[in-house]
Amino acid sequence: MGLFTPGFRRKATTSDVALPPGQYLTEDFPVLTAGPTPRIPLDTWEFVITGESGQSHRWSWDQLIALPAESPTVDLHCVTRWSKLGTSWRGVSLDTLLADVETTANFALVHAYGGYTTNLPLADLRGGKAWIAHEFEGSPLAPEHGGPARLLVPHLYLWKSAKWVRGIQLLADDKQGFWERAGYHDFGDPWREQRYQGD
Repeated sequence: MGLFTPGFRRKATTSDVALPPGQYLTEDFPVLTAGPTPRIPLDTWEFVITGESGQSHRWSWDQLIALPAESPTVDLHCVTRWSKLGTSWRGVSLDTLLADVETTANFALVHAYGGYTTNLPLADLRGGKAWIAHEFEGSPLAPEHGGPARLLVPHLYLWKSAKWVRGIQLLADDKQGFWERAGYHDFGDPWREQRYQGD
């Protein structure tokens, strides 16, 4: 594993802002990465959803960008205790990408360029809760923040919003990802302070 690159300053929490327990407010966008930042050329980038039977649904970069996009404004909560409020994104809803995927799966294992994985209940990728985001604050998503595209699941701790996303594997049974195997919580709800296994 590589080094973590924090690159941020702690900001005081204001009393009039509701934050999940144990969090503090920041105006920066901290960069925390285990390992080097992948650089994925757009002409070779692809996103793949693989069903339980092994059937794949694929999108090139041009195909992803051609899909209807949404512009969510969401709060971010990192397990390292910072929160950033009112962030603006643009991306494709997982509802759109899953619309033609027949599945009885209950879980998803997200795969990223560089080898990172994270697990989520499939229900937490549906219902307007998750996007494949390719813009941040009106600009293309920078590589250090997961560009060209990352998963965005803002109701969970940010490690669930996998940077440099390349695919989702649909599973009948839960399978832990990178940080979950290292002791992080399988779900990661910041409002329930689910940082580690047993929380």
